[in-house]
Amino acid sequence: MRARALSTAPDLQQAPAEPTGHEKFDGKPQSGFQTVQTAPVSTFSIDVDTASYGFVRASLARDTLPPPAAVRTEELINYFPYGYPAPENRETPFRVTASVFPSPWAEGRKIVRVGIKGYALQAEARPKANLVFLVDTSGSMNGPNRLPLVKRSLALLLTQLDARDRVAIVTYAGQAGTVLEPTAASDKQTILSAIEGLGAGGSTAGGEGLRQAYALAERNFDPSAVNRVMLATDGDFNVGITDRDELKGFVERKRETGIFLSVLGFGMGNTNDSLMQALAQNGNGTAATIDTLNEARKVLVEEATATLFPIAKDVKIQVEFNPAAVAEYRLIGYETRALNREDFENDRVDAGEVGSGQTATALYEIVPVGGPRTVPPLRYGAAKPESAASAGDYAFVKIRYKRPDQDVSQLIETPVGPAVEQPSFDKADDDARFATAVAGFGEILRNGRWTGRFGLDDVIKIATSARGEDPYGYRSEFVQLVRAAKTAQALRSSRP
Repeated sequence: MRARALSTAPDLQQAPAEPTGHEKFDGKPQSGFQTVQTAPVSTFSIDVDTASYGFVRASLARDTLPPPAAVRTEELINYFPYGYPAPENRETPFRVTASVFPSPWAEGRKIVRVGIKGYALQAEARPKANLVFLVDTSGSMNGPNRLPLVKRSLALLLTQLDARDRVAIVTYAGQAGTVLEPTAASDKQTILSAIEGLGAGGSTAGGEGLRQAYALAERNFDPSAVNRVMLATDGDFNVGITDRDELKGFVERKRETGIFLSVLGFGMGNTNDSLMQALAQNGNGTAATIDTLNEARKVLVEEATATLFPIAKDVKIQVEFNPAAVAEYRLIGYETRALNREDFENDRVDAGEVGSGQTATALYEIVPVGGPRTVPPLRYGAAKPESAASAGDYAFVKIRYKRPDQDVSQLIETPVGPAVEQPSFDKADDDARFATAVAGFGEILRNGRWTGRFGLDDVIKIATSARGEDPYGYRSEFVQLVRAAKTAQALRSSRP
């Protein structure tokens, strides 16, 4: 898709006033260091959600620091596309890019970057899209960054569809109902008229809306298409089925029918991020926060193929660290995506979805053997590992994934050794340094324990120097976001 330069600064300066303070987040404690001798394996579900980044930006647009529980560092990192080499063909849909370089905030520690790039479907080869828009039309959606922005966002998405695709619309307020039966996307006027006719009022029967949206998708299921429900909402469900576990179980059962779920959050003040994450993670889908029209363009236009068309589901990563080279490690972020070691081989365990052409990045901070440990070694610890041929490796990366229409996973393996190590942080590539700057920003917002004196000015310095090619302006916007955080930080410290 054509590159577009964004003018991002106004978004941070012109956000309308909205109520805040009633959001619900399922914050997890920040990950700490693990000792390789006692826990050599790290396992987690891949995550390409970006909802946390949008919420952080919307908070800072109001000169307010986000609550630490709202900050998921991996979602900040994965908000940005990275220029990783692409896989050569669709048969192996991922290519792994790994690197090792010194940590910018702790002398003696190193960062291990594991990046993956998904295969990009060609426009003529992509499957059909069979979409059900599920739109929250309750009274709280009256705000300017809510239902009006939903309408404009869905209209933008419509520009990326063609005659092969179908669109239906279900709405919910006090009750739920079908506004538009499945309609060919080429009949744009009919669809746009239905979108424009949406109005807000009443309470929030989200559970019934989900039930009707899935029922409509099932009745019109197309085995040759990507069948997806796209939920657009500003917050909580307060009528009908409201229990999070019951809703989570519902979408877990429905994912077995082959219908994916995307969750698009709009507005601030009453966002139930905890519920939205549970729905997206358990519905084989992704979550994003749409706080501006520019963000709608990013998610639904520039990244439409990644948003709509999965190339893999249940994507898991397992990293085994070599005790001959690494004493300790910690995964930066992914706290809500942690899996048990045995889950990696279990194809019944749900994990993340990756869309066409998407990148995903995970950063580990490691303490090399002989480095400044955070946990004292055991007096009666395991014997020193033998110097095998693999002793030079830092780690061994394994990725399990399923194709969207299959139930048996496949495996990709990659060693991480000295060949991908850089002697200094400045020698690391732009993508690695920029991702590390974003990680540092997330850690600071979370009041992280491990970044020491590394501050927002350090984030700005690294992100500015590692901006590289920035055709959409996302990285430039990030630098402005960090500057906004400095202002919000100063305002908070000056209040009585």
